[in-house]
Amino acid sequence: MMLNFLLREPNCFDRSCTEGHFTASGWLEDTFGTNVLLTHHKQFNDWFQLGGHADGDHDLIRVALKETHEESGLLGIELLSDKIFDIDVHLVPEYFGIQEHYHYDVRFLLRATNENEDIQISDESIDLQWFSKAPTDSCDLNRMFEKWKKLK
Repeated sequence: MMLNFLLREPNCFDRSCTEGHFTASGWLEDTFGTNVLLTHHKQFNDWFQLGGHADGDHDLIRVALKETHEESGLLGIELLSDKIFDIDVHLVPEYFGIQEHYHYDVRFLLRATNENEDIQISDESIDLQWFSKAPTDSCDLNRMFEKWKKLK
């Protein structure tokens, strides 16, 4: 589904593609590799990994790093692997006059490099917290936590 969308939709990295568009996320573990930073998102009132829209950038690793920095306030973030950690296609309901559409999310494994650096809650979040397991029964989060633990 994701590959077909990429091949058939020339502006799939832009929000102007009203059917859907690519997003990128960072599965950000702490410096010890024992917890993952999640955001309690204002718009959806639930916990998610950090990430956001590609906005025309085809380099989804760069997007994941940028969005993770913007949503956490952390400067010290490194890419642990250029291999895709997880993918997900999910329907985003209509909000603020933007029609329902799909996010084609590509996720990368990242690590915070400075254990003393403080996280900062962005305008998009209600809260940010480090978790060792999924804080909700979300199938998506539980799947990623299981994948991540198998890597350890």
